[in-house]
Amino acid sequence: MLEAEACGVAGAALDHADAWARVRGRLKADLGDEVFSCWFAGMNVEQIEGGTVWLSVPSRFLKTWISTHYRDKLAGLWQAEGAAYRKVEVSVRSAMRARVETPARFAAPEVVRTASTPMLRATAPARPADAASARLFDDISSPLDPRYTFDNFVEGASNRLALAAARQVADGPASGVKFNPLYIHSSVGQGKTHLLQGLTHHLKAEHPEMRVLYLTAEHFMYRFVQSLQTQSALAFKEALRTIDLLVIDDMQFLHGKQIQQEFCHTVNTLIDGARQVIVAADRPPVELETMDERVRSRLSGGLLIEIGAPDAALRRAIVERRIALTALHMPSFSVPDDVIDFIVRNVTTSGRDLEGAVTRLAGHNQLTGLTLSLAMAETTLKDLIRVTDTRRIKIEDIQRVVSKHYNVSKQDLLSSRRTRSIVWPRQIAMYLAKSLTLRSLPEIGRRFGGRDHTTVLHAVRKVEDLLGGDEVLTQEIEVLKRMLEA
Repeated sequence: MLEAEACGVAGAALDHADAWARVRGRLKADLGDEVFSCWFAGMNVEQIEGGTVWLSVPSRFLKTWISTHYRDKLAGLWQAEGAAYRKVEVSVRSAMRARVETPARFAAPEVVRTASTPMLRATAPARPADAASARLFDDISSPLDPRYTFDNFVEGASNRLALAAARQVADGPASGVKFNPLYIHSSVGQGKTHLLQGLTHHLKAEHPEMRVLYLTAEHFMYRFVQSLQTQSALAFKEALRTIDLLVIDDMQFLHGKQIQQEFCHTVNTLIDGARQVIVAADRPPVELETMDERVRSRLSGGLLIEIGAPDAALRRAIVERRIALTALHMPSFSVPDDVIDFIVRNVTTSGRDLEGAVTRLAGHNQLTGLTLSLAMAETTLKDLIRVTDTRRIKIEDIQRVVSKHYNVSKQDLLSSRRTRSIVWPRQIAMYLAKSLTLRSLPEIGRRFGGRDHTTVLHAVRKVEDLLGGDEVLTQEIEVLKRMLEA
C-alpha cells in the first residue's frame, strides 16, 4: 500500500512537471524568445497546493514586473492545463537560496512539489571546483593598476565624500551593506578609476575570503559576447551571480540591449541578495540616454556621489605628489615654487591633466638637460593651458540650450521624428557638439538617441556648408555659442 501511495505521489509530481513544461512552451511561443528569456527563464515552480501554483523568481524586480504585466496570462495558461490549477502566485527566492543554487532560468525544473510531498527539485549542477572557479573568476576580471591604491589617492574637498563612501565599503563584511548601489560620477580625470581600483586592491588584500570583481563596461561587454560565442554563457553568468562585490567602471560605455538586460539581471540578483554593487560613470544615471530605462532606474535607487573639479588646495597636493613620485626615478628632478604655482593656477580641469603637466616638464627636463623655469613651463604647457582655459561644455548643455532656443523638447531631439521643425535643431545641436566638445562622432550619435556616426557627420557637414553663405545662420550659431559659454 505504501508503495502504491509513493507511486501515486511521484506520478502527480511528474504530471505537474509536464504541465509546467507546456506552460513554458506556450509562453515562449506567444511572447517570443527574447521576452521569454528576459522575464521567465529564471522562474521556478516552488509548489502546487490547494489549487495554487507558487512560482518563484530570483529578484524583487522580476516579481514586481511579472506580477504587474503577466500574472493574468500565467494564470490563464495554468488554468488551461486543468481544474487543479486555479490561481498563480509569484514570490522571490530567498537571498541565501539564490546564492547556493544555480539560477533556474537556464533549465526547466523536472519535478515539483505537491500538497502531500516534500519539494522535489531537479538537482542543481554542482558548483565548479574551487581552483576552476577561481581561474574563471580571475579570467573575467579587468586588470588592476598597482599604482591605484587608497594610499596614493589624494584627498580634497571635491572627492572627500566619495572617498569616505569607498572606505566604508572597503571595511568589508563588518561594515554591512549601507549604500547599494553606490554610484560615483564625474567628468574625466577626476579619480573615479583610481578610487574604484583602490577599493578593489584593499578588499583583495584585507578580505581575501570575499569574491570581489572589478570590470570596465567594455570588458564586461567583451566577456559577455565571448561567452555567447564559445557557448560558455552559463558559466559566465553563474560566476557573476556568486560574487560578493561587483565594481563596474565607465558605465557610460555599456551598450547593446541584450548586454544591458544581462547587466540589469545581475545587479538585481546581487542587490536582492544583499551584496554590494559599485558603479562609476562620467554622468549621473538620468543622463545615460542610451541606457535601458530599467538599468537607469535601478542605479538611481542607491547613493549617488559626484566628484567635482579639484580646488586649488587639491590641485597643489596632486602636483606635489606627482613631483615626489617622479623624483623617485629622477633624483635630480626639482620643480621651482613659481612653476608649481603656475601649474596650479592654470591647469584646473582634472587631476589627470595636472599629472600630465608634471610628466611633460619631467620629460622636457630629462631630454634637453635644461633647468626648469617659468618660461619653460609656459612654453611646454601652452596647449594644455589653452584647452583647460576654455569652459568645459557638455552635450547636455547643448541639448538644453538648443531645445529652449528652438522651442522643442530634449525628447524631440533624441527621438526618431523627422519633421523639419525637429530635424534642423537636432542637426544644429550635433554641429555644436562636434565643434565645442571633445566627443567623437560615434559618442555624439549615441547621445542623440543612439544614432550612427554617419548621421552626425552628415549634420555637421550640412551646417558647415550653409554657414559659408548664410549670414543669418552664422549669427544664430554665434548666439547659441555665447549662451553656452555664459
